[in-house]
Amino acid sequence: QVQLVESGGGLVQAGGSLRLSCAASGRTFSLGWFRQAPGKEREFVATIRWSGSQVYYADSVRGRFTISIYYAKNTVYLQMNSLKPEDTAVYYCAADRTPIWPSTNYQSYDYWGQGAQVTVSS
Repeated sequence: QVQLVESGGGLVQAGGSLRLSCAASGRTFSLGWFRQAPGKEREFVATIRWSGSQVYYADSVRGRFTISIYYAKNTVYLQMNSLKPEDTAVYYCAADRTPIWPSTNYQSYDYWGQGAQVTVSS
């Protein structure tokens, strides 16, 4: 069992930046970030292998978001720059035990954080 605790998020104006953190109690094959806006399906954002050797992004965030790992704290970050109103959603971190790369389907993830609200005003 892996527990994931998220922090960060909040309200920011368009063009601004936020950073989300996800502290994990253990390591799996990969860890991902997903988001869900009201009335929409959960959407893949980014994923990283715990080895740190590979990262993968959704087209909608590539070049603006950066996923990274701080091994000393078993924490994964999502740095979000140049935020847009359409980035508004609840953001979730999730851990996947399955050694498939990249894992972009939320149904394959085994453990989930509690979610963090990100609101981008225009």
